Formats: sequence, structure tokens, C-alpha cells
Amino acid sequence: MTTGSSEIEHGFPHLDTVRAAVHALFTRLSYDTVSTFATSVLPVDVAFDDSEDLHLGAQRVARALVRQLHLPDARMVITFREMEHAANVELTAGPEYFIELNDRFTQHRKDIGAALAHEVMHICLHRLDLSFPGTRDNEILTDTATTYLGAGWLLLDAYREHGPFSQKLGYLTPEEFGYVLAKRARFFGEDPAPWFTSPQAYDAYTAGAERAGRDLRRPPLAGAGWAARLRYAKDRRAAQQGRTGRPPAAGDGYAFEGPSPLRVSFPCPACHQRIRVPVRGRLQARCALCKTLLDCDS
Repeated sequence: MTTGSSEIEHGFPHLDTVRAAVHALFTRLSYDTVSTFATSVLPVDVAFDDSEDLHLGAQRVARALVRQLHLPDARMVITFREMEHAANVELTAGPEYFIELNDRFTQHRKDIGAALAHEVMHICLHRLDLSFPGTRDNEILTDTATTYLGAGWLLLDAYREHGPFSQKLGYLTPEEFGYVLAKRARFFGEDPAPWFTSPQAYDAYTAGAERAGRDLRRPPLAGAGWAARLRYAKDRRAAQQGRTGRPPAAGDGYAFEGPSPLRVSFPCPACHQRIRVPVRGRLQARCALCKTLLDCDS
């Protein structure tokens, strides 16, 4: 897990991997299991001030995160030492797990929950046997899963920029954390905004929510804007006339399949499972993976 840096990356450079991670969560866990994470870990459960014993407090926060992520009786042994990264976890068969935290957290206790959330999710994904190839993509999967399953708002709240001081934990950009949080907020009807103590974190959440909102305005969804609808109509005419349309990865992500009856496939805006519907105007489609009901104009 990365530590703070004076050069914090912004924007959405990892968006394809983030979307793949959300899809992988639903595929591996199922809609029913994901639905059991409807409530995030609460600020009161991970609050940590200077009056509390360092090691006992870290154990208490770790237990709260174990409960949040539905880990069965996984005891965390937490130590602090000087190290390059923010934290590290030793993945063993259990029942004990060993987590090392950067000793700078002894002076920044409010961020211990954020560091532990990422490492506890590593344990969770290890138990699920869910991983992506390569360190970078696997860490993005871990950040995304932490956030979508209700503990990652801590990682975004650890993002701060005050003059020469800057800090961001995790591998996602602040805006990408906001994007995943907004996806979660829409799916569960839970607003994380009141929990942010960092103004920069709130701004990143707002930017991420705006980007997530665009996923709801891509054709053939009925909420698509007029310019996107014009492009879609042009591509639909080309497909109806037997000409080659755009590939699925281009533009808005839809692709026509035919020749007859003509169908259009597109990514679900909630879980990014590809959905196929007939090209016949207004209709409703339900994603088979996440059960989201979508208004379409195909």
C-alpha cells in the first residue's frame, strides 16, 4: 500500500480496471452477498485519538473492519515500524494475520483505520481467491473492493493537501475513490458525504460522482444526452443497413449484433456486466448480475 506523496495523481487513469474490479466483485460474491454490505463502517467505530493506547486502539479498529468485511474470527497482530510503504500484511492460512503499519501512523492515528482497511481487504480477497494479474491491477482491485464493500471512504478521507503537505493512501486517485463511492452510494442508497473530515476528499467525491453519473447517460439508456443519442442513431442506422458499427470498447461502449433480429449490447452502469436487448425502442432491462432495472431506448 502506498504512502503519502508530494505528487498526487488525479483524474481517472485506472477507470477500466476499476470497472473490471466492480464487475469481478459481483461475479465472485453474487448479488445476494454484495447486498449484505449495505451499511458502511461508521466513523464512531474507527475513531482513534491520542488518549487511547496505541496497540489496543489499533486492535479495536481492526476488529471493526473484520466485522465490516465479514471475515470469520480473523485476529490481527499489528505492529509499527519504519518502512517505505504505508502498511503490509502477511497472508497466511490464519487464524492470525500479521499487519505492519508505517510508524508515522503513531503520530497520525486518525489514518490508522484507512491503512488497516486496505490490508484487511487483502485478507478478504485472499480468502475469496480473487485477484488480478500484476501488482498494480491487484492493488486497484483491493482499493475498489474496500470502497465498494463499505470501508474505503476511510481511504478517501485520508487524502489531504495543505500547502507543502500532501497525503493519499491507496492506488486509486482521489477522484477514482469518489467514483467507486458514488457507485456504492447509488446501489445501496447510502450517502457517505457527512463522514468526510477532509475538504479535498469531499471535492474528490463530488468529482467522482459526476463521472459516475455519466455512466447513466450513455446510450441506449433512456437518460442519454441528445449528442450521444445522435451518435447512437447514426450507428444504429449503419447496423440496420448491414454496415460495420463501432467495436464495443469504443465510444459509449455499445455494440450492435445481428443481422436479424438486431440487438445491442452495452455495459450495465452499476456492475459493468454486458447486457443485450433487442433494437425496438423504449423498453426496460434488468441486469442479470446486479439486478438493476434500466430504462432503455434502443
